[in-house]
Amino acid sequence: MLLVIDWLLIVEKLVLIVIVVMASLLIAMYTTFAERKVAAVLQDRRGPNRAGPFGILQPVADGLKLFFKEEIIPNFSSKFLFILGPSLAMLTAIMTGAVVPWGNTVHLFDRDISLQIADVNVGILYVFAIVSMGVYGIMIGGWASNNKYSLMGGLRAASQIISYELPMGISLIALLMVTGTLSLKEMVLQQQSGLWNIVYQPLGFLIFLICAFAECNRTPFDLAEAENELIGGYHTEYSSMKLGFYLFSEYINMFVSSVIMSTLFFGGYDIPFLNEANYDQNWMALFGVMALMAKVCCFIFLFMWVRWTIPRFRYDQLMNLGWRVLIPLALANMLVTGALVLFKQNNWHF
Repeated sequence: MLLVIDWLLIVEKLVLIVIVVMASLLIAMYTTFAERKVAAVLQDRRGPNRAGPFGILQPVADGLKLFFKEEIIPNFSSKFLFILGPSLAMLTAIMTGAVVPWGNTVHLFDRDISLQIADVNVGILYVFAIVSMGVYGIMIGGWASNNKYSLMGGLRAASQIISYELPMGISLIALLMVTGTLSLKEMVLQQQSGLWNIVYQPLGFLIFLICAFAECNRTPFDLAEAENELIGGYHTEYSSMKLGFYLFSEYINMFVSSVIMSTLFFGGYDIPFLNEANYDQNWMALFGVMALMAKVCCFIFLFMWVRWTIPRFRYDQLMNLGWRVLIPLALANMLVTGALVLFKQNNWHF
């Protein structure tokens, strides 16, 4: 039997991949600008306002500056691993968006086109696998620099990310008990026909949110690059585009974390109180993408607000919060959710 290849499907997916990657890079670029503007508002100053009208070309200026800086590789570093570290960090940050449903189906050229690169039935597991690979980029970069500050930053990042993956995973187990699926698309469809998952799992969401801050190395969990202790942390020795890759990957991770939280707990591209059957399919898909981006913007603003409001934890406080507070809370949440789901399935009564 000959294998029939749907070339149009391959073209669709390639176009979607290019759009998602370029959009992620563009949003990450302008998130840096937004962060500086939010910091300026919170600190009662103006922020970047020189490059272009209202300073909107500042990210372009910053990118060009990094691009034209001298590439410096330390003499005593492991050169291959020194380049591999930031490349891996950037690659894993971009790959996470492959299983996210960005919107509803679009009807173009007599075809129904899904706005999801890969609708796999284990979407959550894929996200976890890729996120846990991201720590290798930081670890490899910190170790290959042959600098004690970089190494210490890499070790901190690794232990922090591994510690906070546990409560994040356990909080998701409770959500999976409620939804009964690992597919992100299926979760969104369930939330469209009922209530958002935040109603069923408020504690699970709170644990996931705190762990997302730690996974993205954001304040108050940015111990890996604490400048008053470790100079620049794991990217102390980096310059030019390799440094740019590390900085970009942090903002892309922040964007993707916001998308995942919106999809899991806030209905993804679902627009509340709107009957989609009354409107054109393509327009509804566009409005769905805009709704998802609005939710993402709220989360990104929260990331920035926390950064300029809450001071950094001490390292022992960071570990205590992860192991002694979040893991027991996540386990308790999982057990209570499991008991309630069991009672509901068997129609038991207290």
